[in-house]
Amino acid sequence: MARPQLLKLPEVLAELGMSRAAFYRMRARGHAPRLIKLPNGQLRVRRADLDAWLADCETAAA
Repeated sequence: MARPQLLKLPEVLAELGMSRAAFYRMRARGHAPRLIKLPNGQLRVRRADLDAWLADCETAAA
């Protein structure tokens, strides 16, 4: 079974074209994809979670 792809936060921000501050504002409002906090404190986003979040954003805009 393949492990899910985990993206680093800078990779997610680059894909979204968004600043870290804007992302954290969205996160504080509950409008960001789910983050995973690793034991070393780093943050990751599952590729599947990001894709689902983007699809939800497209549906909401339509």
